[in-house]
Amino acid sequence: MKILFVHQNFPGQFLHLAPALAARGHEVMGLTDEKNQRPSPVRTVRYKAPEEQQIRGLARSYAEHSERGWMAARGCRALRNQHGYTPDLIFGHSGWGETLFLREIWPEAKLLVYAELMYRTRGQDVGFDPEVNADSDEGRVTTLARSAHLIQGLVQADAGLSPTRYQADSFPPELRQKLTVIHDGIDTDVVRPDPQARLQLPDGRVLTAQDEVVSYVSRSLEPYRGFHRFMRALPQVMRARPNAQVVLIGGDGVSYGSNPVDAPNWKAKMLAELDGQLDLSRIHFLGRVPYSQYLSLLQIARVHCYLTYPFVLSWSLTEAMAAGCQIIASDTEPVRELIRDGENGRLVPFFDQPALEAALIRALAGDPEAARLGAAARQTILDGYDLKRQSLPRLVEWVESFAP
Repeated sequence: MKILFVHQNFPGQFLHLAPALAARGHEVMGLTDEKNQRPSPVRTVRYKAPEEQQIRGLARSYAEHSERGWMAARGCRALRNQHGYTPDLIFGHSGWGETLFLREIWPEAKLLVYAELMYRTRGQDVGFDPEVNADSDEGRVTTLARSAHLIQGLVQADAGLSPTRYQADSFPPELRQKLTVIHDGIDTDVVRPDPQARLQLPDGRVLTAQDEVVSYVSRSLEPYRGFHRFMRALPQVMRARPNAQVVLIGGDGVSYGSNPVDAPNWKAKMLAELDGQLDLSRIHFLGRVPYSQYLSLLQIARVHCYLTYPFVLSWSLTEAMAAGCQIIASDTEPVRELIRDGENGRLVPFFDQPALEAALIRALAGDPEAARLGAAARQTILDGYDLKRQSLPRLVEWVESFAP
């Protein structure tokens, strides 16, 4: 087949799938935003980036996403008219609107979408954490308005793909029936336990698995990933475990939600709130780091803390499990799909500060169940989320099932 992947940050979720399909003899190409600088495993073409929209209010989200959809469609029209290109199958991420108008360019092509999450007004992130985002009519209406392009994208598609059941189930039943659940996959040959791993800190100190290391990883240090709850647990944890070292990976901005109103970012806000309560010589903010350094952190951590709102599940959780970490995680719906309390990790209520503190202290002190929990966590990934043996073969089979 001629297969066109569409993703403004290509390869994104198609990092392994696109080259795997090319290796099987398909003619594979990626379409992406002209500003995207990520290296691609297959040939790419670029569409002109949309101009910033000046629209405000409820129409803003759809205006921005439909404008990107139109720019992507114009790029595809040029491929068709100037180069005679016609794909048999299009597979695009629906989150940014890029697939909205592609049926008008190639009406005969099969259209698949990566359906990452449907925004919902209840039972998800909206109103979950009143401290950060209180439930309100305005908030729910805004969330509903932001869903328009996601609904349109899946309605137009022949089928969709979601990485977890939780994410697929965020879509209403009439659309959920179009979705197949296959995780992107974790390369367990790369992400694996390594007792000899070492992590060098910016000050030159080296940490190993012999140290009492707590790891926390998020694309951005923000409430959606429980950063504020984690930070508030540290004074008690560090008092109880005077040799503990806390290592955080993540940027200072926001990936989801918004910055606090009374500080430049959530890191600054939490450090100000906890001023005088933390031994900052034992807390290490690494920012965003190379993958190898991130992997070393997971391999040396005595305990990995993962907290999240009911929202998109992070790759960091599945990779921490693959690395054999002892996991302390929030007892929220997306996490419960992978972690079973006492079987392959430990769950604590998102808002139960004493429970989080006690769980982290117990893990650092040498939980006798740590080895069993870590091994069970890795086995969970091996059994259902392994890239080469589970996810990638299923993804290839699913895509090829749409061959004309």
